[in-house]
Amino acid sequence: MVSHKPVGPVEATKVPRYAGLGTFARLPQITDVHDYDVAVVGVPFDGGTSFRPGARFGPSQIREASRLLRPGYHVELDTIPVDKLQLVDAGDIACTPYDNQKAVAQIQDQAEKLVGKDKRVIAIGGDHTIALPMLRATAKAHGPVALLHFDAHLDTWDTYFDEPVTHGTMFRRAFEEGLLIENKSMHVGIRGPVYDQDDFIRDHEFGFQIIRCSDIDEIGATGAIKRVLDRIGDTPVYLSIDIDVLDPAFAPGTGTPEMGGLASRELLQMLRGLGDLNIVGADIVEVAPAYDHADVTSLAAATLVFDIMGLLSNKEWASS
Repeated sequence: MVSHKPVGPVEATKVPRYAGLGTFARLPQITDVHDYDVAVVGVPFDGGTSFRPGARFGPSQIREASRLLRPGYHVELDTIPVDKLQLVDAGDIACTPYDNQKAVAQIQDQAEKLVGKDKRVIAIGGDHTIALPMLRATAKAHGPVALLHFDAHLDTWDTYFDEPVTHGTMFRRAFEEGLLIENKSMHVGIRGPVYDQDDFIRDHEFGFQIIRCSDIDEIGATGAIKRVLDRIGDTPVYLSIDIDVLDPAFAPGTGTPEMGGLASRELLQMLRGLGDLNIVGADIVEVAPAYDHADVTSLAAATLVFDIMGLLSNKEWASS
């Protein structure tokens, strides 16, 4: 970890949370510190969206909602992330909105400058396409990783309107590129109909294990946590959370909502139970503010980012 005392967020007792620079949780900008352990970076790209667009505005709205956070003591995880790690906001990755392949290459190039053996990056999207360049950057630093994927959808289609890189195809591309450890990767929260039963057959061939929302009805969040920990163990894992894993009642502001999803408390319980995992990278995606109300979706995403920071702060992975 950084050798000096971490620079923390702006003190809310001195500057009200609704005032001041709108970095994530009012953390310092990456340019304000000499080194960092965890960087939050926005990736405002939604060119891979297949239904409702607008996730390009997710990073800015998640940051705005994060003003509501109190990024000090995390009661459930019994940790103070801002005291243990140098957390920073790395701003936004700039990429073209007109060419998916070029945008992915631009995101990967800039992400590689942030990711390192002793540095973790949490990307806030943006649509789920951004997971592919983030996985490429993470695998370059850590080698192939397990994928823990919270989502209503598999995202292992082949193409959509002949486009091979979209928010529903990126994990097939990641598998084909050898970025994923197939017998360790999992989907959690899958539900709803698909175009063809073949979607599940192909997904099984890629080595994924699935925990459907209907499974959680039977085994509960505790049972789902056990399955995840038993399968992944201490393998380096990339955590990807599509906000539509939540039921639309809890996250209406997203592009492809599906009924019958997780409640906010269920998702937080599962995430907070994953402290034994070796998380080497993460993303929170598919927040589309235009369909939100009262910022409930953006606040859910901001809370998940802070929880991931809490998990990372309880792991001894950063170099001294």
